[in-house]
Amino acid sequence: MDTRLIVGNYAEIETECLVIFAVDEGEKQKNEPRLLNRDAALQKVAALLSTAEIAGRPFETTMIHRPEGLKAGRLLIVNGGKAKGFKLHELRKAAGAALRFLKPKMIKSCVLAVPEVEAGMEEAIRSMVEGVFVADFDPDTYRTDRKDLRMKDVGIAISGGDKAAAQRALDQARIVVESQNFTRELVNEPGNRMTPTILAERARSMCKEVGLQCEIMGPDKIREMKMGAFWSVAQGSDEEPRLIVVRYEPAGAPEKPVLGLIGKGVTFDTGGISIKPADGMEKMKYDMAGGAAMLGAMRAIALLKPKVKVVAIVCATENMPSGKAQKPGDIQIAMSGKAIEIINTDAEGRLVLADGLHYARTLGCTHLLDAATLTGACVVALGMFNAGVFANNEEIYDRFNKALQRSGEKFWRLPLDQEYFDQIRSGIADIMNTGGRWGGAINAAMFLKEFVEETPWVHMDIAGVAWMEETKSWIAKGPSGIAVRSLVEFVRSYDS
Repeated sequence: MDTRLIVGNYAEIETECLVIFAVDEGEKQKNEPRLLNRDAALQKVAALLSTAEIAGRPFETTMIHRPEGLKAGRLLIVNGGKAKGFKLHELRKAAGAALRFLKPKMIKSCVLAVPEVEAGMEEAIRSMVEGVFVADFDPDTYRTDRKDLRMKDVGIAISGGDKAAAQRALDQARIVVESQNFTRELVNEPGNRMTPTILAERARSMCKEVGLQCEIMGPDKIREMKMGAFWSVAQGSDEEPRLIVVRYEPAGAPEKPVLGLIGKGVTFDTGGISIKPADGMEKMKYDMAGGAAMLGAMRAIALLKPKVKVVAIVCATENMPSGKAQKPGDIQIAMSGKAIEIINTDAEGRLVLADGLHYARTLGCTHLLDAATLTGACVVALGMFNAGVFANNEEIYDRFNKALQRSGEKFWRLPLDQEYFDQIRSGIADIMNTGGRWGGAINAAMFLKEFVEETPWVHMDIAGVAWMEETKSWIAKGPSGIAVRSLVEFVRSYDS
């Protein structure tokens, strides 16, 4: 999809469809719609806002054909909901809703008028570009009757202001959201078309394209480095595991910090010997969403070029039951030397991350962030609207929280109180890989904490939000690409 900045009079824009945004300033059930542009040409449609055609429901759309006083063939008004709650997050969704409304109508080009919002023009542009690119993704890759509904051209229109700043905001947003969609493409692939080997090759190809260093290691090297936790998951599959290491080391970057991004790359998760129920298991192709997010983030980082060193590590494997698979009760020795009692082979994500986190420390990473579709317990706790986030250090959490404010992604912090450690204490080894029914997401985080020790660390449990269970007006059912935008904003916060 081509994107371009348009500066000038909205009335003179020639396009298949001009998109504008409105909010409802009414209280409770009373509707008082208002356009978010004071442009005189657009205000001519204000009379329509007082009719019953435009209600106060968020992301509702109203199409006007041959709008009076405009050269656009159509005018689309998107309602952003109540004015009090309208922030950049809602603008992002509203822009996406516009695109997904237009796509089935075979409209191939449109122009979105940048609304006047408190956050300012540049932030509005970033949110709108992110919204339309997220909305343009559809997961029906292998349908033989698939129709190409993708938008070919989207204009972002401003009536004035700093053109250079606006263009910069558009270009940077495009890099980030294209990287988010790269992540979604990886996650969307089925297990037979996204094995650990294929994921590694996709990573290598991406790195070559954007100028990143990439090292890929196979089973012999994994065993040689004594990654017993990672290998314990991989040993049950006929598909070989891959350890993917991606480095971004820009000229002029300081020696420290070195940011480590570690992702769970389980390309298909049956649960192993502790096998999952058949119902819904086909979705377990998405269990590498954390690893894919790290690769997407590294793509964006390479193109945005912040002056900070970053290393990404993806531990890619399948989790399969076989005569070679690990069993409940087995003892595994992690790369760090810690002994792990395996209680449930379906608690495998924390095993691959354990070695990934420790390995990142051996490579000199001073700050660690991991992402994983780790626990169903996190979904029980937070539902499918917020991802879980844990941190062992207030400074790194504060920086991550500020990154969330820019990315618009929703995370909710959960505790890491030391009392929870008793739930994973083993009677035969150092720790168990599960800690019982209660506080399951926290138990998993406490397990990982054992492998980061005092290194500042953020853990993201994205199990509930990495996959959209149903199509929304602004996004298709399927992979969401969660965490890419937040990771990029976190890394960029270190760019001095």
